Amino acid sequence: MKPTNIHVHLYYGIDPRRFRNGEKPGCIYGYHHARSDALSVTYSHDHPEGRLLSVVRRGLKAVIGFDMIHTFRNRAALAEADVIWTHTEREYLSVALLLMLTRRERQPLLLAQSVWLLDLWKNLSLPKRLFYTWLLRRADMLTTLTTRNAALVKEFWGRKATVVLYGLNTDDFPVRPATEWKPHSPLRVAAIGNDRDRDWGTLMKAFANDPAYDVRIATRRKVAQQDKPSNVTITNVNGLPAQREFYDWADVIVVPLHPNYHASGITVMLEAVAMGKPVVATAGGGLEDYFSAKSAWYVPVHSPDAIRRVVDSLAEAPEETLAQAVRAQRELAEKDLTTQGFAKQHVTLTDVLIDGAARREEMMAGA
Repeated sequence: MKPTNIHVHLYYGIDPRRFRNGEKPGCIYGYHHARSDALSVTYSHDHPEGRLLSVVRRGLKAVIGFDMIHTFRNRAALAEADVIWTHTEREYLSVALLLMLTRRERQPLLLAQSVWLLDLWKNLSLPKRLFYTWLLRRADMLTTLTTRNAALVKEFWGRKATVVLYGLNTDDFPVRPATEWKPHSPLRVAAIGNDRDRDWGTLMKAFANDPAYDVRIATRRKVAQQDKPSNVTITNVNGLPAQREFYDWADVIVVPLHPNYHASGITVMLEAVAMGKPVVATAGGGLEDYFSAKSAWYVPVHSPDAIRRVVDSLAEAPEETLAQAVRAQRELAEKDLTTQGFAKQHVTLTDVLIDGAARREEMMAGA
């Protein structure tokens, strides 16, 4: 039998043919793990463009909220697909519009994954919410990365969403079994990430100017440094070797967050767990779907005192801290929180989509 043609529509800049070319093959999110005799997997291509066209493309994207030019360039591959997978709403909204404007007798199925849209929904203008709601009608299945976001899909759009758990690229971060935990003096506290929901201010307040803590923040985002405490270093970490060194240096990884629903910080949490590091994270954003309170330490939002108190408790009980880090690694394995597991979930949902489409065709033929 001819394999099912899966086309993964990715955002501009991570074309697997170009992004990290020469390192590990395949897509950084692990969709290539879905490839089998029954499934072929192709990806959107980043078309070369000059500075002017790049400005036009990104400008249109800023206005409407998705990259229509990039999607239009990939229209041929999208039309040939049996099922289209999208990584965020920025991709599925543009794909939905393209498919609705170019109706054909044979239409691919669309699996639409929401990440940030539900956090932003109430702040969007009414015309944009109506436009996006219309486009969402073209999605055959909705997925989210957290149960909280799935609940918002029901509340805002009246649709059911399936939770798909994100996964760690174990080629980049092989699991290193946690066998010991001996904190340094001063205690090494590290935080890394570029997500817009990082709460660097609360983290700095938690340990401000106390020589008992050496704090390092790694981010590409701009952090206000006029009031930066003397014991805090803000840096940028480029490349996998440097990232792994950053985790190696740390005693504790903190994931400080503003309120969100999309599991902001999950990549860092997965990497830290794989490296055998204890993790302290802000509760409420969906990270609890991945690691329970038996495997990670959760603190209330915007609470520097809680962060410091929990970090202190780790240093006071190293054996218990190690035991919890071991439990986190066990949970990672049991839930298969890897890119392979992420791909497997998509394969399962694709089977559901195809079976449902086949049943609908049979019903229509019988009618």
